[in-house]
Formats: sequence, C-alpha cells, structure tokens
Amino acid sequence: MRPIDALDLPPDLDGRHGTNRANGRLQVAADTDLDALRAWLARFAETKTTFDNYRKEAERLLLWSVLQLGKPLASLTHEDLLVYQHFLADPQPAARWTADGGRKHPRHDPRWRPFYGPLSGASQRQAMVILNVLFAWLVQAGYLAGNPLSLSRQRARRARPRIVRYLSPELWLEVKTWIQRMPVQTAREREHHARVRWLFTLLYLGGLRITEVGTNTMGRFFRRGDENGTDRWWLDVMGKGGKERLVPATAEMMTELGTYRRACGLPALPSPGEDTPLGLPIGQSLKPLTRAALHRIVKDVFSGAAQALRARGEDHAQRADLLEQASAHWLRHSAASHMADQQVDLRLVRDNLGHASLTTTSQYLHVDDDRRHRETDEKHRIDW
Repeated sequence: MRPIDALDLPPDLDGRHGTNRANGRLQVAADTDLDALRAWLARFAETKTTFDNYRKEAERLLLWSVLQLGKPLASLTHEDLLVYQHFLADPQPAARWTADGGRKHPRHDPRWRPFYGPLSGASQRQAMVILNVLFAWLVQAGYLAGNPLSLSRQRARRARPRIVRYLSPELWLEVKTWIQRMPVQTAREREHHARVRWLFTLLYLGGLRITEVGTNTMGRFFRRGDENGTDRWWLDVMGKGGKERLVPATAEMMTELGTYRRACGLPALPSPGEDTPLGLPIGQSLKPLTRAALHRIVKDVFSGAAQALRARGEDHAQRADLLEQASAHWLRHSAASHMADQQVDLRLVRDNLGHASLTTTSQYLHVDDDRRHRETDEKHRIDW
C-alpha cells in the first residue's frame, strides 16, 4: 500500500493496454494511468487544498482498482464505479485500507493508508464528483475513450440553499464576550489572548478564509490616498485559486493590528513587503501558523464560549450546541450576513469577500428564522 507518488505498477496493471483507452491522438504525454493522473493533478499544483483533495480521490480509486479488482484504471467500467461507491461507505478489509485508529500518518510512513474510516454520504458524493471531473478530463485529453461516470443518473439541479452556518449578532456577542474574559495573568496568556483577539478581528472584519490567514503576510497591508487626499489602509489578499482582492483595512482593524504587533514585540505598523505572517506562534518564532493550528485556536474559542453558555442553564443549551459546530468559515459567513443586514451594498460585500458574482453573495441575504417569524406575524396581516 503506497501513495501514488511512490507507486510502481506492473505492465498488466499500468493502463497501457486498458480496454477504455482511446485510439486517437493524445493531448498529453501519458502512456500509463499514473502518467495520466499526474498530468491531471499538475493542473492544481498551485492550489494546495484542491490539489490534496483531488490527489486523495484519484489515489484511492487507482489503488482500489489495482488491489481490489486487479485491473487498471483505464479498464474501469460504469458497473465497477457503482461498486466503488459502495466501497467508499465501508472500505474493507479495514486492515488494508484504513489507518489504525483513524490516525493520519505521513505519506512516506509504512502505516499510511488511503482512508481514515468510512466516508459519510456527503463525502461519497464529493468523491464521485471529483472522479467525474477526472474522467471527463482524461477523455478530453485523448487518454480514455469514454467517461464511465457519464452514464450515472443526473439529478435535477436544485437551487443552492441559503447559507445557514453563521452566527447571529447575539451569538457573535457571546463569542466576543468570552474572548474578552480570557485569562491574562501570565505573559503567555496575554500573548495568546492578543493573538485570539487579532485572529477573530481578521476573520470577521476582513472576511478572510483560514487558509488566507496562514498564507498572507503583514507586509501586504498598505495605504494609499483616496480622491479627497485621505490615506486609507488596505490588505492585499492572495486568495483562493491565486486570485487577489483588496480588503478594506478599517480603522478598527488597524488599531487591532497595532495592538497585536506590540504584544509580539513589533512596531505598531508593518513595513512594505514585511514577511511577518498574519498569525504567529506563541514566543519568538516568526513562522506562520499552519491551517490546522489556526483552525484549532478558533475551535477552542467556540468550544469555550459554548461551555460558558451551557453553564448558564438549560435554556442556553441549544445555542451552545450551535456554537460547538462553528468553525472559522462561519466567521466569514457571519461577516457577509451582518454586512447585508446592515444594508451594505451587496456589490461591496461581493468585492470584500472575493466572490465571483452577486449570485454567491445573495446567499447571505437572510435573517434568523425566529426574527422572520416575529416580523411576519407583526407586519404581514390580512386584517379581516
């Protein structure tokens, strides 16, 4: 069991003579399944999260095809892929496919396995969507004659649901209150408190994704004069898919940045091109926090705020449960929702968050169900 980086397939399983190979002109330099997969994955090399997800699904399918079916990927049929989808729900034998105890091991570790346990229904569907993208590209590249997944029943497209993973203003206040009450007795506690406050400021006021916090630096803050000659600060964010956007660095944000930098022993304002990460480890290190570390910090805050809510009585249990589900991305959703509630022009919200279109931004036009019910009851009447 090896990752595709270190995989070496025998001639009868490398796809060179697969039954679904195309006879036309190849558009990529790929003689084998491994060559073809690597050519496909190379297209996503600049976007780490996408690359990792796509490699994971392609790798799982190739290993299953070779080890479980004993046939190359280039010979898989529609029926094979139906079997594979059932396999995803419970990869067996577990000793072969699933990491012991569900632990993640490095890819070079002999204990590495392609699965950490059974996949949920949503994860199964996501896997098949990615594989459909793979097969469609292999056909387009002239490597395969047909896409075995194109025969799957296509469900009618449904309107995308409104975003519901967000914090109401009342619940957001609970989170801020908990952060303000974090302990600050020791130097380490004070530094951690300053980091948490800055991180939540950045995620909420800037609407940044957690990966953007980990990959951008303080040197991307800059100021320029507007048409009235007033200097305004901006944050030039390198975002999803390598797209750049300018996020307004409000007076609040710059105040919080200065407070955080001073807590880290840095000047209040960053210098142009400064490579200090947006989020720093505790201590003297200037290495950027990993996505996992940033995620853990945010989850710990939500968990602490939820426990504080729950301690106030059973009446708060439902709201505490909701907080415990929250993640960093909820802050981005909350920022968009709260801006929309405050009547900020949707075009401005779109540009602040880096959405491709207003269609995406309009998902945030919603209010709490309780408020919707109350206002409908009060304001929408027939008055017989």
